Amino acid sequence: MASADLRAELECSICLNIYTDPVILRCGHNFCQVCIDRVLNTKKGNGDYSCPECREKFQDRPALQRNMKLRNIVENFLSTQPDPEESTEVFCTYCIHAAVPAVKSCLHCEASLCNNHLRVHSKSPEHILSDPTTSLQNRKCPIHKEVFKYYCTEDFSCVCVSCCLIGEHKGHSKVSLDEASNAEKNKLRNAIPMLLTKRDETEKRIKSLLKCRRDVEKKAAVDTEKFTALFRELRRQLEDLEKRVLTVISKKAERVSCSVNDLIQQLEIKKDELSKKMCHIEELCNTTDPLTVLQESDTAVNQGIYIKEPAEIFLDADTAHSRLQISDDRKTASGSPKQNIPETPARFRDHAQVMSSRSFSTGQHYWEVDVGRSYGWRVGMCYPSIDRREQKSKIGYNKKSWGLERDNDQYSVIHDSNKIGLPDNISSKRVRIYLDYEAGQISFYSLSHPILHLYTFAAAFTEPLHAVLGMWDRGFCIVNPRSGRIRVM
Repeated sequence: MASADLRAELECSICLNIYTDPVILRCGHNFCQVCIDRVLNTKKGNGDYSCPECREKFQDRPALQRNMKLRNIVENFLSTQPDPEESTEVFCTYCIHAAVPAVKSCLHCEASLCNNHLRVHSKSPEHILSDPTTSLQNRKCPIHKEVFKYYCTEDFSCVCVSCCLIGEHKGHSKVSLDEASNAEKNKLRNAIPMLLTKRDETEKRIKSLLKCRRDVEKKAAVDTEKFTALFRELRRQLEDLEKRVLTVISKKAERVSCSVNDLIQQLEIKKDELSKKMCHIEELCNTTDPLTVLQESDTAVNQGIYIKEPAEIFLDADTAHSRLQISDDRKTASGSPKQNIPETPARFRDHAQVMSSRSFSTGQHYWEVDVGRSYGWRVGMCYPSIDRREQKSKIGYNKKSWGLERDNDQYSVIHDSNKIGLPDNISSKRVRIYLDYEAGQISFYSLSHPILHLYTFAAAFTEPLHAVLGMWDRGFCIVNPRSGRIRVM
């Protein structure tokens, strides 16, 4: 609000834009030098000079004195305003001296207008106004360069008047964009009850599994107490048997509990995705732009939301730094003294990092990393073209990698050297990485109870992606849930 008030004080009352080279009259009012010169030139010859603001008259043409103080204020104000090219807000096409927000866009002129320019804009029918947008070309027919006005129900596409009369859609059944948009909104609304039912069923299953886990843990506790009491009396003769039975009970309870925990974590993710999908549908139903509804509705309803199988990940020893020891099963990386191994173009030289042998160029995948014994690490994904021999090869500190980092109990996500700090309440010893290649998303989760979503990167991927790990104190490893937990070396 303060910025808007200051902008109003810095506007010339003639051009209604921010002052350019401001000058002051004897009456105290300020104007752009070009603007006031233009006004005074219209009075040349009749001597009837006056201030456009207060109408004070002058016998002679008033002298114009530069207002340097006001000029400095204008320059300081403009320096604090966001660059229009870096902002997502749409600005007026005709306000060339300042970034004035647009209130409407004209599809005919292919221009955006502020309130002042909208008042003088043509009111003829061909000048169709819409909400401010930077994608004006998307609202016109690429063949006839006319505004979309109808929706072809036979070809399921938006068409212009010429497409209806002389184009390939001539003779087809057509309805207005609003009618088609309303019909699509009805379909989306009808999808909400189905998704709500699925979410409720998922929540019921979570509760059932939680009860199962409590029962298993309770039974294990009861069995432990019973057998402990039994073998207390027979400890001399049956001490070995007592230990074996207790071990069997404990391991059975641990296996069942781990299995239930994994199911609960996956169902919680599914529940979260269903909620996000419902929110997206509600946003589409509330939008006033029919094209957005038509173009995104299929994606909103049909897009996959759940990954059923973990990805099998193996470390590529040929990429490992000389201070990393890779286990024989290629699932564990641990710190070691510098090894005497040959330097190759594929090997990381400046940072203790290693890539996976497998890459992903399509689909949805996830895997987990056990970081419980390491206090300084990075995990994430990278392109195979990442530089292996420069300082900027560090995960997240370039444009070709995305990472999650822990350093001195501080968690951050990083891409292209932009670091974003995360909350301090992260305590899980395992993290999960999700990849949705087509959606352009890399997500990080803390496998706590309940599972905690840490951050999601969005990008347009241009190469296959590899898992990548880095550390600087102790070891960690890949965890593939179906093949069991792998202990850190």
